[in-house]
Amino acid sequence: MNNVLAVFLFALLVPASPTINAQTIQGDIEAGRRAYRNCVACHQIGPSARAAFGPQLNGIVGRRAGTTKDFTYSRAMKNAGIVWTEEKLHAFVRNPGKVVPNNKMRFYGLWSDAEANDLIAYLRTLK
Repeated sequence: MNNVLAVFLFALLVPASPTINAQTIQGDIEAGRRAYRNCVACHQIGPSARAAFGPQLNGIVGRRAGTTKDFTYSRAMKNAGIVWTEEKLHAFVRNPGKVVPNNKMRFYGLWSDAEANDLIAYLRTLK
């Protein structure tokens, strides 16, 4: 019986794993709009967005990688098997080649975690 009590008390003391929700990354939306300037040469956003040199980014948060219909993705991106969570996007915009090796994106990453957080806060607003 002492073991059961010990397990119960331990469960009360150890915090539960936080659930990941759609807005875990905090950032400044206006700063993110400015950070998006690093992306605009290749990626479109807004009501008339379509694929350009890269896929359009509307609704990127929560979208499965390599799935927009109007862009030809690299084999690496199509087979990545990831969903663009905020955390995965953060890692990707910081170092694309590390998250999806051999992808076609020719971008070396944003300079700071804060800039990545701001960009994601902005991208989160695009539906």
